[in-house]
Amino acid sequence: MGKQGAAFYDDDSIFAAYTASRRRPDNPNDTLEKPVMLELVGELAGRRILDLGCGDADFGRYALARDCRTYIGVEGSRNMVTAARQTLAGTPGEVVHASIETWTYPDASFDLVVSRLALHYVSDVELILAQTYRALAHGGRLVFSVEHPVITSCDRGWRSGPRQAWLVDDYFDIGLRVTSWLGGQVAKYHRTVEAYFAALQGAGFVVESLRESHPRRTMFADKLEYERRKRIPLFLFLAGRKSRPL
Repeated sequence: MGKQGAAFYDDDSIFAAYTASRRRPDNPNDTLEKPVMLELVGELAGRRILDLGCGDADFGRYALARDCRTYIGVEGSRNMVTAARQTLAGTPGEVVHASIETWTYPDASFDLVVSRLALHYVSDVELILAQTYRALAHGGRLVFSVEHPVITSCDRGWRSGPRQAWLVDDYFDIGLRVTSWLGGQVAKYHRTVEAYFAALQGAGFVVESLRESHPRRTMFADKLEYERRKRIPLFLFLAGRKSRPL
């Protein structure tokens, strides 16, 4: 059985491998995920921001530098919380060491909720979306990224080394997946694009955007890596708004 979320990243050897992978040139987080997320969140000045599964709080530092009103990151991993507090040192940003499944979400307290590559670790995404909806002020927005369902559906095309071939199988079999990554076994939850879209609508959000991680040549130093990333989407992005009452 693979480790889920926080427990996976609290294995020190895995966390070291993860940190090294994030520093690698042309890593997918910086070349594919970050540009789309920053486009979708838009203007941050004056926003009260909640970051679910904040990781090292890189987004928090970015948002605070752009004059957001407040920033709170919620993170279950001890190693990630330590990194996040280092990232936010000297800023008014706050990091809470808690699971996003069990944290108490305050009512109508945020203008923007973001979640970057965290919700695919959650078994009950509908619960998280309902809690998020309640925590947003009217007119507030949720923007999140997850591993793309064509990636989470099946890992038989990727068992060791850089993935060169992709296999999509068991796509409509929604549920737990355990795969090898960074030298360990990690548990994630596969959902279809339709399931994510329906869950967002079901929580009450007006869906504003659905995006995929279409690579841009200007983001890559290595042309071959850019060409490889054109073969299949790694990430899915959705944005929704809490509609104002009539």
